[in-house]
Amino acid sequence: MSELAPEWPAEGSKAPDFNLVADDGSKVKLSALKGQPVVVYFYPKDDTPGCTKEACAFRDQKKALEKLGAVVLGVSPDDSASHVKFRDKFELNFRLLSDPDHKIAEKYGAWREKNMYGKKSMGIQRSTFLIDTEGKIAKVWKKVSVDGHDQQVLEALAELTK
Repeated sequence: MSELAPEWPAEGSKAPDFNLVADDGSKVKLSALKGQPVVVYFYPKDDTPGCTKEACAFRDQKKALEKLGAVVLGVSPDDSASHVKFRDKFELNFRLLSDPDHKIAEKYGAWREKNMYGKKSMGIQRSTFLIDTEGKIAKVWKKVSVDGHDQQVLEALAELTK
């Protein structure tokens, strides 16, 4: 019998709290950001094509995101040193959080079995969570396709902040 994939937290449920180290060495606690919408996106690896494209799309939307009061947090299993290189190389303007033991990714259902060319392994499934000002999950994107994703997030944020 195959292992069941982890559950995704349901929209409307309380977002699992976390306290992770950011690329700048600070600790980021989700519950401390209550009062503003938060975009938490899980991505597989720093400086890989899809992840770079996604990060740069969020970077380029900074003004629109700020106008809506949103904080963007990128989460991957990479360590802070890797995050710093990635951030500096692409001039990313939001914090990248390290989840080396993927405990937070597991809580969000983003750590799953992946099948690449017939080879199964565990890893991050690209996914995004929009968390409202009360700390509840307003929207979940489970299998993110990078192209146009930044626009989908902005549209959902605009709806949320009406």
